[in-house]
Amino acid sequence: MECCVSTAVCYLVSCYLLLRLLCLIFGDADFPLLWARVFGSRPESVLRGQVVWITGASSGIGEELAYQLAKCGSRLVLSARRQSELTRVKQACLERSDLQDEDVLVLPLDLLDRPSHENKTSTVLQHFGRIDMLINNGGRTQRSLFLETNLDVMEALMELNFLGTLSLTKQVLPHMTRRGTGTLVTVSSVVGLMGVPLSSGYSASKHALQGFFDSLRLELLSYPNILVSTVSPGPVQSQIVQNAFREQMDKSPSNVASQEHKMATSRCVSLMLAGIANGLKDMWIAQQPFLAMYYISCYAPSLAAVIMNRLSRQRIENFKAGLDADSTYFSKPKTS
Repeated sequence: MECCVSTAVCYLVSCYLLLRLLCLIFGDADFPLLWARVFGSRPESVLRGQVVWITGASSGIGEELAYQLAKCGSRLVLSARRQSELTRVKQACLERSDLQDEDVLVLPLDLLDRPSHENKTSTVLQHFGRIDMLINNGGRTQRSLFLETNLDVMEALMELNFLGTLSLTKQVLPHMTRRGTGTLVTVSSVVGLMGVPLSSGYSASKHALQGFFDSLRLELLSYPNILVSTVSPGPVQSQIVQNAFREQMDKSPSNVASQEHKMATSRCVSLMLAGIANGLKDMWIAQQPFLAMYYISCYAPSLAAVIMNRLSRQRIENFKAGLDADSTYFSKPKTS
């Protein structure tokens, strides 16, 4: 009898390890997230009726979050700097769902204008009476070498991506602790887990967010119904590269890669909502080879360094040659 039990346990463990290995090789997210996506609670059943505040809602991941949450029946606060784009997203949300006009609040917001965040939070509470979820998605990326980059660019990245996010969280969190429930979701990045060239300031801001929200989660252990979740996507189809900082504040990026090889925004958001609905605290979302690099950097950092050194040299060479640096990871760069 004991032999049969032992054999069964070994079989189950072997199947589990094989499944995890297959997810690592062929998956586009970490194992707990893929499991939640297939077997967990459905977002539409968990998130219906919740008041969700999304920053960076005018494009990319934030825009897609608005559409999928609207279909789930969530009531939305859409924030970014461009009111016209937010109005466009709101109209699309209403067309794709059964939400009414009053269920979607357009609230222009500048993360750099930290003194305004208290009033913005009050506006949301006056309109909906509560905030169930804050999704910190707003921010900008970078494409420049540190040796050639003005320090004010680095300052702007930290002010926007890190301190701007903390400022809004600081206003919303007391409301959640008073209610004893709520969800804080922060969209970080693969570069918040490991560094890449040409994004040193952006990477620093995302590492800072990772450290802050990991620490905040522990500080909130006495509030078991407040979920602090961090999402780390790899390259996703969006306008984030087009809006990247360069060596000077007023310099625009050039030679942006085709988006077709990157993860579809809809897939990324679908995975995010599955993780949120099932209470996951960390989510890694990326196509290969990025997902594998996450794991290698954790378990075999020396091997990861060898791989990253090779990729980084090519990425920097492409950038210096005036080619799109992102093409290093997707396809051979074109010279014309």
